[in-house]
Amino acid sequence: MSTDPYHLLGVKRDATAKEIQSAYRKLAKKLHPDLNPGDKKAEEKFKQLSSAYAILEDEDNRRRFDRGEIDGLGTPQAPRGGHRGPAGSGPGPYRGAGSFADGSDGDDIFSSFFSRRGGGGGIKMPGQNRDYTLDVDFLDAVNGTTSQITLPDGPPLDLQIPAGTRDGQSLRLRGKGDPGLGGGPPGDALIAIRVRPHRFYVRDGDDIRFDVPISLAEAVLGGKIRVPTPSGPVTVTLAPASNSGKTLRLKGKGVPKRGGGAGDAYATLTIMLPDSADPALAAFVSDWPAGRQHEPRKTMGV
Repeated sequence: MSTDPYHLLGVKRDATAKEIQSAYRKLAKKLHPDLNPGDKKAEEKFKQLSSAYAILEDEDNRRRFDRGEIDGLGTPQAPRGGHRGPAGSGPGPYRGAGSFADGSDGDDIFSSFFSRRGGGGGIKMPGQNRDYTLDVDFLDAVNGTTSQITLPDGPPLDLQIPAGTRDGQSLRLRGKGDPGLGGGPPGDALIAIRVRPHRFYVRDGDDIRFDVPISLAEAVLGGKIRVPTPSGPVTVTLAPASNSGKTLRLKGKGVPKRGGGAGDAYATLTIMLPDSADPALAAFVSDWPAGRQHEPRKTMGV
């Protein structure tokens, strides 16, 4: 059987330390002798796995293996004209000359991941996290709310959704995941928030952007108009001759920020004519000389 530690852990030769640790932990949970009592094959595989991890988790040992100075069992390789070191001088399945980063030897390789119980030799293993998705209305995500959710095999829970929650953000419910092994702590429930689109608001970082319709009279004459914002309507003053496309900045009416304050809201004006034709308006425009002389597309070259 191969003693190549990369092969035994199922990782590439350029794997990061985190990837190596993750691969070891995943396999160790399946093969640890405490979880497979009496299974000699699992015990042997666990020893090989432990030896492989002993090589790769230590940067010096890993470099020595990559250079061919030690084999997959940690045994020094003889240079040309030289000789091998004494048997067992490498890390081996559980013990050897090299120690782990935390100072423990191979017999204690699992100590960096599991808390041993006194006397019984069992292990305490934390439970796995569980992933869920929750749909939230746009304004609830912006302003914050409390939503009641029911996880499988559990009672209803109140989930606090903070103001300013973003689409794709995860909220953690500690201890609401899978139960632990051997008295270990339970995992967490991770709630991925999916924010529903709003019918006219669009989020831009901590700002809110939207179009606000105005009448022809408001555009021509100006005046005060009511404008909606996520935190409630506000009154703004339009200047006379306000064109479509003009944007009003409503300071502090955007998304609340975690450190305090809020972004801004930007309302872009859009002139809206009445749904039905107005004969009086049509007659006025027909007899309006300045209107006929106005060339709004002149800057476009047409």
